[in-house]
Amino acid sequence: MAGQDTPVDPAKALEFKEKGNKCFQAGDFVAAESLYSKAIDCDPTNPLLYTNRGLALLKLHRFPLAITLSQHAISLSPPPSISMKAHFQLAQAQIALHNPSSALESSKLAHKLCIDEIVAGGKGGGSIGPITELVLRCKKELWEQREDERLRKRGGLLEECARGLERERDAYVSVLQAEEGKEEDVERVKERYGQKIEELRRTFELAGAVGEEGKRRKVPDWCLDDITFSVMLDPVVTRTGQSYDRSSIMEHLKRSPTDPLTREPLRVEDLRPNLALKAACEEFLEENGWAVDW
Repeated sequence: MAGQDTPVDPAKALEFKEKGNKCFQAGDFVAAESLYSKAIDCDPTNPLLYTNRGLALLKLHRFPLAITLSQHAISLSPPPSISMKAHFQLAQAQIALHNPSSALESSKLAHKLCIDEIVAGGKGGGSIGPITELVLRCKKELWEQREDERLRKRGGLLEECARGLERERDAYVSVLQAEEGKEEDVERVKERYGQKIEELRRTFELAGAVGEEGKRRKVPDWCLDDITFSVMLDPVVTRTGQSYDRSSIMEHLKRSPTDPLTREPLRVEDLRPNLALKAACEEFLEENGWAVDW
C-alpha cells in the first residue's frame, strides 16, 4: 500500500506521524489522514500507522477505505494492542455500512484482545467500555435486521393469503357472470370476500400486536449489571459471588478499589469470568436485541 517510489525511512515516517497526530488533535482530519498516508509510504510495515490513518478515515466517514486499512493492519500480525485497535476500527466501519454480522465478529475479537491485554497487565482497561458498547450495538442492529426480515416474510404471507381469496372470489364471480340475472349474487360474493380479506388483515395485525409489540418486554434480573443496570455482555464474578459486567466493574475499580457490595478491597486480578452467565446473557440478547437499550 506504500508509494512505489518512496524509499523506506522509519524515522521520516515517525515525523509524518507526529505531524499527523497534531492535525488530528486540532480536528483537521483531512490533513491528518494525508500525513498518515505519507508516513505509511515511508514505513509500510508499521501497523500502527495504518490504525492512525484508519481512525482519521473513520472521522471523515470514508468507511470502505477504513475497512481496507484495518484489514491490512491486521494482516501485518501486529502486537495485541494494535490488533485490538484495528479490529475495533474495522467493526466501527462495518457497522457504519450496515453490516452488523461482520461488525459483531470484528468487535467481539476486539473485545477478546482487550481482555487479554488487561489480564496481561496492559493498558486495555481504557478501551473496554467503548468496545463493549460497540459489541452491544452490533448485537442490537443484527437483531433488528433479522426482525425486519421476519416482518417482511410475514407481510408476504399476508399478501399471498389475500391474493388467494381474491382468486377464489374472481372464480365465483366469473361463474355467476356467465349466467343472466345474477348481478345481485355477484355483488353479494364481492361483499362477502371483501369482508374476508379485511378480516384476514385485521387478524395479521392483531397477531403482530399480541405476539411482539403487545408483549410485555422485561429483562430478567440475572441478566442485569448491578452497577449500570444494563444487560451484561461479559459477566465476571467477585470473591463474594456477585457478578458484574467486566466494563462496569473495571470502571468502578478505577474510582474505588473496593467491592461495590461489601466495600472490601477488590482488585482486577480478583475477578473471574462467569462463563455460564455469559452464555445465558448472549442467548437472551440474540433473541431479544431490544434489551440493549433497556
